[in-house]
Amino acid sequence: MPLRLPDRLPAIELLKSENIFVMDTSRATAQDIRPLRIVILNLMPLKITTETDLVRLLSNTPLQMDVSFMKLKSHTPKNTPIEHMMMFYRDFDEMKDEKFDGMIVTGAPVETYDYEQVTYWDEVSGIMRWARTHVTSTLYICWAAQAALYCHYGIPKHPLRRKMFGVFRHRPLKPLLPIFRGFDDVFCMPHSRHTELWRTDIEACPDVELIADSAECGVGMVMARGGREFYITGHPEYSPDTLDKEYRRDCGVRDDVSLPVNYYQDDNPANPPLVTWRAHANLLYSNWINYYVYQETPYDISRIG
Repeated sequence: MPLRLPDRLPAIELLKSENIFVMDTSRATAQDIRPLRIVILNLMPLKITTETDLVRLLSNTPLQMDVSFMKLKSHTPKNTPIEHMMMFYRDFDEMKDEKFDGMIVTGAPVETYDYEQVTYWDEVSGIMRWARTHVTSTLYICWAAQAALYCHYGIPKHPLRRKMFGVFRHRPLKPLLPIFRGFDDVFCMPHSRHTELWRTDIEACPDVELIADSAECGVGMVMARGGREFYITGHPEYSPDTLDKEYRRDCGVRDDVSLPVNYYQDDNPANPPLVTWRAHANLLYSNWINYYVYQETPYDISRIG
């Protein structure tokens, strides 16, 4: 089954060119199917790029999904046209009485600030608490993973001396969990962050479980509430050229940026990236949708929470 997306969302045409079957709302309403309701709180600055990256991964399932986008009332994006935001996004205040089968909260370029210093912290932390009673399973990515672990469990983040930047090998610590069904003994995932979680902090909290880590970049994935919440410290959704764009944007501008690790062929930025994470990224999202959303959510969506 296809994804149901808002009419005229730019991601629709981009994904059709990749032979991914998507359907706009007008056509989808003719089908008598209870689609999964997925909401994305997109905090990334390049929102259209992030929309496309996430929708691409969500499309790799036979289930029909109705995808909507949430925005913060307390923050106005600077890198996305206001017309796009008005057409495709709704404020949390407009959505707070609704229930969703799954939710994705993205990273945000505010990780070097203390959480309480972030101008929209009150609103975003309120949404994280709201998700516990209005969403079957929530996927937190990068900064959102750190922020939600702090919001729910008081787990702190720690600054890095240099940016964690590149593609790193991880190992599933609980390989029999459904989220890892079909995974190899190791999997790769891009990272681009200035802060980290410490394994000792995770292990000291009895309510969360470290389920994947990396010898190079530490904590990779954390699970809580039996799969109602997943915290991913990297960016499995990244497109092949995302780290390249970040590197060329920051090279010579910042003093803490080095060549992304395990990314360019022969570690030469003149060569194209070597994509080593795409297959597991698709599998991760498919497993999340199948085992933790579709098989757990009630048919009567009002019963969530």
